[in-house]
Amino acid sequence: MSITPLMPVYPRCDVRPVRGEGCYLIGERGERYLDFASGIAVNLLGHGHPRLVKTIADQAATLMHISNLYGSPLGEEFAQKLVDNSFADTVFFTNSGAEAVECAIKTARRYHYANGQAHRHKIISFDNAFHGRTLGTISATSQPKMRDGFEPLLPGFQVVPFNDLDAALAAIDDNTAGFLLEPVQGEGGVTPATQAFLTGLRKACDEQGLLLILDEVQCGYARTGTFFAHEQYGVKPDIMAVAKGIGAGFPLGACLATEEAAKGMVFGTHGSTYGGNPLAMAVGIAVLEEVLADGFLEQVTAMGARLRSALEQMIPNHDDMFEDVRGMGLMLGVKMKDAYDARAFVGHLRDHHGFLSVSAGQNVLRILPPLVIDESHIAECIEKISAGARSFADAKAA
Repeated sequence: MSITPLMPVYPRCDVRPVRGEGCYLIGERGERYLDFASGIAVNLLGHGHPRLVKTIADQAATLMHISNLYGSPLGEEFAQKLVDNSFADTVFFTNSGAEAVECAIKTARRYHYANGQAHRHKIISFDNAFHGRTLGTISATSQPKMRDGFEPLLPGFQVVPFNDLDAALAAIDDNTAGFLLEPVQGEGGVTPATQAFLTGLRKACDEQGLLLILDEVQCGYARTGTFFAHEQYGVKPDIMAVAKGIGAGFPLGACLATEEAAKGMVFGTHGSTYGGNPLAMAVGIAVLEEVLADGFLEQVTAMGARLRSALEQMIPNHDDMFEDVRGMGLMLGVKMKDAYDARAFVGHLRDHHGFLSVSAGQNVLRILPPLVIDESHIAECIEKISAGARSFADAKAA
């Protein structure tokens, strides 16, 4: 048998973590890595956070799973906390970001169906987006690496250039249900939406009866320094998908919506076997309370500004390799020059300097640390990237 027991869909590297401590991962040989990937923006409280560990242990010993046929005291509590701290009136809990986006798409289409306009089903999405790996979510993208070999994809999606308001408005027709976008594109290159773009989409939705659907799976949940990234634009969505940081490492996602946008989501229209189970809800409550604790978001903002400044100060020392810093809060990217490959540099930092990060589209080194970093972690990050840049350039020259 030549195929591996784990289906070979990931190009797994030689790092094999067996333990985590705060902002560090420890491999099976005892090697130590500064983790500025955070499981791709997931481990916002770092590894082994005492409250999270205790919450999981206590709830697992009490009740892990029932089903959504029964009442959910913890689910009701968590949903209420999210409603109290967001634009939303109602929440559906999922196990992942892709499921949350799927629920968001269904909610939007069902809204128009409930209004007697079932023909309004088309979702306008944007270049370089990443919304998940299901057939529905890859249908909302234009990236061949995700679409090739899976056709025919689902109809009802039109992809236009990101941050191009004129193109987005021109795509609206009688069948349009709404817009789907990330306020800050993650996989696409850590690219924030412009103020004019997001404001313009909201205005078009208000004027034409469309729904604004935000995918804050990666940029939400304090990652950019506010609870959700859209808060910094002064724009509210009608529907929003969140995941990743919402469970801080435990599989959890959610679709949030206003009462109006969710008017079509009645009994029997959607469901999930595991979504909203008691263990996930206990974790979600604990994470949310940590994020909303006094000073947490302010610390993320401060550390984000400090990290960005440190990266910008580093660039002139390696101006042959790096161009600029982009992103918001602790969701940052360093654009690399065309002569250097970000994916290869990520591997070099990992294998030779004990630094974990991820690459993104547009040749970007993506930096997604736990939200609990301090000045010492930032200093270590800059030291490792700078040393890595020197040795990477030397290796390329040789």
